[in-house]
Amino acid sequence: MEKQFIPVNIALLTISDSRTIENDTSGKVLRECILNADHHLADQQIVVDDRYQIRAIISKWIADPDIQAIITTGGTGLTGRDGTPEAVKILFDKEIEGFGELFRQISYHDIRTSTIQSRALGGVANGTFIFCLPGSSGACKTGWNDILKEQLDARHRPCNFVELMPRLLEK
Repeated sequence: MEKQFIPVNIALLTISDSRTIENDTSGKVLRECILNADHHLADQQIVVDDRYQIRAIISKWIADPDIQAIITTGGTGLTGRDGTPEAVKILFDKEIEGFGELFRQISYHDIRTSTIQSRALGGVANGTFIFCLPGSSGACKTGWNDILKEQLDARHRPCNFVELMPRLLEK
């Protein structure tokens, strides 16, 4: 029996000290990817690189029963202001180690050893799937096109994240 597509409610957070709605190219890329895949954009915000402000927004989304996934862009590098992993990882009930590993493996083909500077990560908190991508639009395209597009599609076989999202499968 062929599986049906199930749209996912996704919240999108750009983490940057310099981005605005007008110049947030990575946020625009992810927004288009989400909408073009027929998912729902539940919310979209920009926040400065402050771990407590990041946690506050993500915690609110984790507690919202209408949001099944969160994607962040930015703050995953190694500079002093890059604090996304430290802000988000503590919220996880479970980390999805393979997400960051696969992201770096795929991006190696494009940026070679520079991928080692990426701290992309994924995890689950309160049944909400969270994915933290680097801030470049190229990294966002890689993360979406090569990983998230399939894993957020209930028709993808042999398995996908949607079938693990309890709120989506409730009848």
